[in-house]
Amino acid sequence: MSWNAQISAAATRIAPYILRTPVICAQGFGLPYAIDFKLEQLQHTGTFKARGAFNTLLSGPVPQAGIVAASGGNHGAAVAYAAQKLGHTAHIFVPEMAGPSKIALIERTGAKLTVVTGEYANAAEAAADYEAATGAMQIHAYDAPATVAGQGSCMAEWEAQGLEADTVLIAVGGGGLIAGALGWLAGARRVVAVEPETSCALHAALAQGAPCDVQVSGVAANALGARKIGQICYDLATDHSCESVLVTDAAITAAQKALWQERRLLVEPAGATALAALTSGAYTPAKDERVAVLLCGANIAPDPLP
Repeated sequence: MSWNAQISAAATRIAPYILRTPVICAQGFGLPYAIDFKLEQLQHTGTFKARGAFNTLLSGPVPQAGIVAASGGNHGAAVAYAAQKLGHTAHIFVPEMAGPSKIALIERTGAKLTVVTGEYANAAEAAADYEAATGAMQIHAYDAPATVAGQGSCMAEWEAQGLEADTVLIAVGGGGLIAGALGWLAGARRVVAVEPETSCALHAALAQGAPCDVQVSGVAANALGARKIGQICYDLATDHSCESVLVTDAAITAAQKALWQERRLLVEPAGATALAALTSGAYTPAKDERVAVLLCGANIAPDPLP
């Protein structure tokens, strides 16, 4: 089944469970052109990830042992939320770097939570061990067809809302969101991957010619800190000649601050990363090129209203 067909099926399947997030066109941010935004940070649990979680759980039977997921925080919250809504038990593994606000968000769903020393990769190892020991169903954060198809529903929805942009900028961690966008668009629009300089698994893979391990750190590492890009994302990115640009932590925090000061949009660093490519000049549109930015996450740390 083509990616377009998988994403269309996912969009229909999850429609009763997810929010149709708003879109706006805004000027400002020190730029001479308008930007189309999709406010996916307003999705359930504050990120697009509820889409992939619901699509996975609704695509087949769930074992009696329940669900397990490893996460930097956002995926775990989405899986825990979807499991709660659909009546399944869930065990979420997160690294310490997930931070207190994302950990608290997961705890509020009632899921069992284990905080692991280290990075996302360490949480993934712990989740794999749990899966092997219990028979629980694992929902991968980004490198699984059902996850990618669910995330792709975001782009399908945006187009149905009248998106006219030539180019869409998307922040990349493990690659599930941009893989879904590439799968849906299939070259119809330019898709630009934006990554922090200190957490750039896709950029490194494209340079090396294959997914490879990278070191991860920086202000967005608890959301964009995958040590290796997903194979699905890598294959789609190479098939569609996806451009990759890097931004500094300073550019990310400046974009995050600008979104709040100019539009009262509260996003986490990962949520501001795609905009940072424009405001920092890492990506400069051509004359008359219309650009769009996906705001992907709202779970800042510390929680502004604890």
